Amino acid sequence: MHSEYRWIMAELETRDDVRAVIVTGTGTRFCVGGDSDALSAHADNGSYDRGVDDRVANPGGGDRIDADFAWQFGYRHPIIAAVNGACAGIGLALVLFCDLRFVRADAKLTTAAPKLGLPAEYGMSWTLPRLIGTTRAADLLLSGRIFTGAETAEWGLWNGVDDDPLAAATTWAHSLSTSTGPTAVATTKRQLAADLLRHDPAQSVNDSISLMNTAMASDEYAEGVAAMVEKRPPNF
Repeated sequence: MHSEYRWIMAELETRDDVRAVIVTGTGTRFCVGGDSDALSAHADNGSYDRGVDDRVANPGGGDRIDADFAWQFGYRHPIIAAVNGACAGIGLALVLFCDLRFVRADAKLTTAAPKLGLPAEYGMSWTLPRLIGTTRAADLLLSGRIFTGAETAEWGLWNGVDDDPLAAATTWAHSLSTSTGPTAVATTKRQLAADLLRHDPAQSVNDSISLMNTAMASDEYAEGVAAMVEKRPPNF
């Protein structure tokens, strides 16, 4: 499943008719984590099997983010998680590397790892503190307790807590596709990823000026300005 996820995301990344990707589950579950038989096999083998065919390359990626799920930061399009229900372990790790996250109020989530005798997995010790702060991240990572979308609504973890997170995510994606320039969005995504990895505001400012200089020579910028002047929707 991990390999298939990488494959389909790589297929979508190259398509110019795609402006955002929504990741969701079916029924009452988003992703409940590792299969119990697979987890038992890890114990029998005494080691971890990622279950990934490495002939399927990571899409996205880039400097220091070319790893499982971290590649989502370097992905061309915004990735939106619509958490429709139960979400645990590696499923939660995937969600945390998404650009936006919408969740059902009653969705039950957990890091799961410590209750299995495992450390924080798939970069959650990096993503969670940056999203919700160290104190709250420690609560979830050390305890492995179950929490809900409603409980964490004000933590900065979600862009929306909604009865229908898929509809909320789709509305956001449609708004993006009709009101923003695709190159501008892809460039801004790269800026966000780069600035997560460095602590240099001056370099961020200087890079943004260079990027704006390049953008202002583009047809996309010309259309954006024309639409603003003519008081009409842009035709990107």
